[in-house]
Amino acid sequence: WCVQKCPYCDFNSHTTTAALPEQDYIAALLSDLAADIKRFHITRPLTSIFIGGGTPSLFSGTAVRTLLDGIRQHLVLDKHCEITLEANPGTVDEQHFAAYLQSGVNRLSIGVQSFSPVQLQRLGRIHNPSEAVRAVKTAQAVGFDNINIDVMFGLPQQSEAQAMADIEQAIALHTEHLSYYQLTLEPNTAFAYRPPQLPDEDRIDRRFERAKQLLQQAGWQRYEVSAWSRGQQAKHNLNYWQYGDYLGIGAGAHGKITDNRQNRIIRTAKPRSPKSYLQYFSCYSSAPLTITESHERIVGEDEKAFEFMLNVLRLTHGFQRQWIAQRGLIEENKVLPKLQQLAAKGLLIIGKEHISPTALGENFVNDMVSDFLE
Repeated sequence: WCVQKCPYCDFNSHTTTAALPEQDYIAALLSDLAADIKRFHITRPLTSIFIGGGTPSLFSGTAVRTLLDGIRQHLVLDKHCEITLEANPGTVDEQHFAAYLQSGVNRLSIGVQSFSPVQLQRLGRIHNPSEAVRAVKTAQAVGFDNINIDVMFGLPQQSEAQAMADIEQAIALHTEHLSYYQLTLEPNTAFAYRPPQLPDEDRIDRRFERAKQLLQQAGWQRYEVSAWSRGQQAKHNLNYWQYGDYLGIGAGAHGKITDNRQNRIIRTAKPRSPKSYLQYFSCYSSAPLTITESHERIVGEDEKAFEFMLNVLRLTHGFQRQWIAQRGLIEENKVLPKLQQLAAKGLLIIGKEHISPTALGENFVNDMVSDFLE
């Protein structure tokens, strides 16, 4: 749920002014988890938990604690398990942050998006710049030592001064992680129906290069297309980009499970409507969801290479060659010719055990990935 829907957002979020059904939804999440554990025979420990949204920070610390306690009853958590909660600067205060920390959350992802009042208004955000700064500083003060902030560039009518001011303020907050990504106009959003005036690609590229210089000078390292860190990379997101497995629990949640016994990759999707989701899991039985309520599909042989490359080619330090077979379930000789073609263009470096993009390749990730579409 969200207080209001942002015009650029294509996530499964629903606006509400009513009280949230915290207890019912947490119970449904845990029933959902139990069903997936049974369905996929999950026994491995959890290395990360990501509570995303919507706006998870609309939930109380008590609800988050109940959820995490329930997860621990079903699965073992790695002793260094990263537990992230997304927070909107307009919905949190010191009391909320302290409660989340006490509940077991050890990482925050704060959706700042911009520090410009004009841009925040254009983006439909419910917070102002001072609330964004205060949210980060308050989280740091209560004890969070692993904080990400989201900042976008290429915003409607954004000037170079605004773009640089955003990145300078982000650096000044001394968080551990930064997600710095370009605004894209996604289908079925308000911006798609009424496209705003965006800077041209040349301006966007020049501003990104300048922002990259500022971040590098301040000690930040780029480890993925849109991810920067000062030593604490996002375990959860890395698992996506390294083509690991994950359970998707909740309304509209997506999951990925590798079935090595049958040499297949399974994609899952849960009911998008919170109402439908709650109705099903409130009377959960051992029976699997029907096709009208949920979706489960096997990744086709002709899709495997694209899906794998879509993730691993985003990593600036690249990936291990053995992952092609181990995680992608792909015979290397089926993709090696295309990888070699990209290397010949100066976009990739192919080592005996490792493949990584060149500095040039980092700027053409989408083009490289498209080569694996069939």
